[in-house]
Amino acid sequence: MKVSADGQGVVSHAGVGMLRELAERTGLVAGLSKPLLGSYKGLPVHAPGRVLTDLAVAVADGATNISGIQTLTDRQDVFGPVASMPTTWRVLDKVTEQRLPAIRKARAEARARAWDAGAGPDLGGEAAGPLVIDVDATISIAHSEKENAAATWKRTFGFHPVR
Repeated sequence: MKVSADGQGVVSHAGVGMLRELAERTGLVAGLSKPLLGSYKGLPVHAPGRVLTDLAVAVADGATNISGIQTLTDRQDVFGPVASMPTTWRVLDKVTEQRLPAIRKARAEARARAWDAGAGPDLGGEAAGPLVIDVDATISIAHSEKENAAATWKRTFGFHPVR
């Protein structure tokens, strides 16, 4: 893939391709796949770690639900093969309580590799201040037919993701 600022060959969602590549290069895809591969009868068409990271990439690109993974399928020339929504659901079903420790370990190892490569926050030295994590406070719009449902203070129906 070539990235340029000349306006030629423009594709939507191209920036998230770098997130997919980062997941691959840090070992996150392989690390997430390893604890899940034993739950398959043979080799899966889509590596479970790739499916999980594609889902995370879709969220980073603005997806608000699992069907958002389909936004990556419109540019398979950029992203390569992307799992279908049913395949994504099947992979998510394989993430069990017993597999969570291995999944957490894979995430920690990938994060350590990225931070070792310079992607981490500077937490040391005199000039380092507190690490601030700015959580998005956007209300997630959701309609409800429930009895006595009340609008939010912004006159919408939904919920706050931090709650």
